Amino acid sequence: PEEFVLNNAYPNPFNPVTEFALHIPDDVMVKVSVYDLNGRKVADLVDDNLSAGVHPVNWNGSDVASGIYFIQVAINDQQAMTNKIILLK
Repeated sequence: PEEFVLNNAYPNPFNPVTEFALHIPDDVMVKVSVYDLNGRKVADLVDDNLSAGVHPVNWNGSDVASGIYFIQVAINDQQAMTNKIILLK
């Protein structure tokens, strides 16, 4: 990939699993977390050095309540992108 991209989650709305992909142009430290509407972290999905390329990421929301959540991606400890997802049970 030539630039950093956070694909939209699919399916969205989802129950209970959704998937999205990170397109990463260079080797970097990546953190992917999920937050609820109140800003509380509900899941850490990735916290690792990732090589350049496309990386699929899944989230299983079966252990949290229905609602709106945000996927936040940080590159080298700086916020890069956020996507909204909806969990319907």
